[in-house]
Amino acid sequence: MPKIHLTSFINAPVNRVFDLSRSINLHQISTADTNEKAIDGVMYGLININETVTWQARHLFKTRRFTSKITAMQAPVFFIDEMIKGDFKNFHHEHHFKQAENGTIMIDLLNFESPYGIIGKLFNNIFLKNYLQKFLIKRNKVIKEYAETQKWKAVLS
Repeated sequence: MPKIHLTSFINAPVNRVFDLSRSINLHQISTADTNEKAIDGVMYGLININETVTWQARHLFKTRRFTSKITAMQAPVFFIDEMIKGDFKNFHHEHHFKQAENGTIMIDLLNFESPYGIIGKLFNNIFLKNYLQKFLIKRNKVIKEYAETQKWKAVLS
């Protein structure tokens, strides 16, 4: 199963970074290129433990739907979202946050698996892992931009 491990430093308090990371509104801002929209479940504001959101977006030349659930959370230390309906065979995303002396260390651990056996495994390794990593890097840059400026107030107020 492919794994992505990203670490970002954000010069902002851990509570702010934690909340921005689970903001439906900010996620939609960070995914404007794929026109990602929340269409069911929690559709704005902050998602919490045991809540779901269904996203609709254009990825890989097709409009797709992806429903995830927050299956674990300990504010402001971590939360886990897992796919409960969508194109993946398995999708498990851990978000970890550590207060540092001058900001927050944010860690993403994403494990995913495509269906379709050996063809899916080849697709994962040749293309999908890189695609998802770039997607997360872009999302994290937006979180950083909002957390380190006054923009966070428009999303979290």
